[in-house]
Amino acid sequence: MSIKADPTEFVGTRVLVSGGTKGLGRATVERFLSGGARVITAAREIKDPIEGVEYVQADLTTAEGGEALAKAALERLGGIDILAHVIGGSASPAGGFAALTDDHWLAELNLNLLATVRLDRLLIPQMLERGKGVVVHVTSIQSVLPLPESTTGYAAAKAALRTYSKSISKELGPKGVRVNAVSPGWIMTEATGDFLEMLRAAKGGTIEDARQSVLDALGGISIGRGAEPEEVADLIAYLASDRAAAIHGAEFVIDGGTIQTV
Repeated sequence: MSIKADPTEFVGTRVLVSGGTKGLGRATVERFLSGGARVITAAREIKDPIEGVEYVQADLTTAEGGEALAKAALERLGGIDILAHVIGGSASPAGGFAALTDDHWLAELNLNLLATVRLDRLLIPQMLERGKGVVVHVTSIQSVLPLPESTTGYAAAKAALRTYSKSISKELGPKGVRVNAVSPGWIMTEATGDFLEMLRAAKGGTIEDARQSVLDALGGISIGRGAEPEEVADLIAYLASDRAAAIHGAEFVIDGGTIQTV
C-alpha cells in the first residue's frame, strides 16, 4: 500500500526508529524518509539497507546495543528530535503460561520493554535540554486482549510499556517533550507468517487453521483484514508531526475494530 507523504514535512528533523529493518519498523523508516527526515536505526543484521538511512549493527535487547545506537545517533546526527520505538515481537513457544521459562520471560521483557526504556533514558535528556522533542511508543492491543496460548509474556511486556508511556508523558509534557503510544492489532508483516508457522508446528493442522485460531481468539477483525505496515507507520508519523502538537499522553488504537468494547 502506498501512502503519499509531504516530502518537506520532516526536513531538518532527526529521527531514530528502533528495529527499523523489517516489517513495521522498515515501513516507519521509509515513511519518515519520504517526509525528508534524517533517519537512524539499528538491527542485529543489516539486510537490504535503504539508501539515505544511517544504520548501526547492534542488539537492542542488551544495554550495550542501546548504548551503541544512542552514541551513534548523537555523533552522526548531532541529536534526535523524534524517537519512534517500533521494536518488538515474540519468539516464545505456544503452550500457555507453563511453557514459558524464566529465559522466555526475560527475552520478552528485554525486547518489548527494556530496549525502549534504555533508549529513552539515553536520548530524552538531550530533548529536555532543548525543551522540545517527540516520543512514540508502539504497544499492542494485546496489552488489553492477550492471547494466552502463545503470547502471555509479550502481552505483559507491552502492557508494561503502555503504563510506562503514560507515566513519562506526565513527567515530560511540562518540559516540552510530547509522548504518545500507538497500539496496533494484527499487522500483515513477514513476522505474522513466522508466528502462524510457530502455532501450526505446535498445534498441528494447516497455516489457515493457525490463522483462524488467532482470529477466533481475537474475536474477529471488523474490517476483515489486518493493517498494512504503511498504515500504522503513517499514524506514527502523524503523531510525531507538528500537526499533532496538541496530542500528548494518549494511546491510539489501530486494529480494524478488533477490540469490541469502548
